[in-house]
Amino acid sequence: MTKRKQAAPKTKKSSATAKKPMGRPSGYKPEYARVAAKLCKLGATDPDLAEAFGVNTTTIWRWTSAHEDFCNALKVGKAHADDKVERSLFQKAVGYTYDSEKVFQFQGEVVRAQTREHVPPDTTACIFWLKNRRRDDWRDKLDHEHTGKDGEKLAPTIIQLVPVSTTNDHSASPSA
Repeated sequence: MTKRKQAAPKTKKSSATAKKPMGRPSGYKPEYARVAAKLCKLGATDPDLAEAFGVNTTTIWRWTSAHEDFCNALKVGKAHADDKVERSLFQKAVGYTYDSEKVFQFQGEVVRAQTREHVPPDTTACIFWLKNRRRDDWRDKLDHEHTGKDGEKLAPTIIQLVPVSTTNDHSASPSA
């Protein structure tokens, strides 16, 4: 029988080592939340934010997890940009009219004419909108039910194969 060595009793670490954080200190600053919100409202993505702050994209994700104010700023800013894109998609799907200015040259003079232009509805935008907003009616995937009448299980059909005769039977001739 072998004897096991007893583990040394655990001692409390000194308060100086307990307070010292492990790893490199975070480069996060509270004002980053305000800057990130503005950038996200302009359509910035996480890689764009990382470039703006001079960090890696994983650092942006880490800051999102560790700092609630930063996380909320990203959510609000990105929601604003997403809403703008949604409105634009809707306008493209239903068509819209806008005022513009045409510039012409007439007898050597520059002439500006105010016009009203119409952009017709875009079929692709309509389909995209409907597939996302009315999935049950417009999705590409069809559900096929494999049941019988009134939801009963389907009974298998048994088919019996019969060998075909290989002899030539010429006794029956076609009548004319």
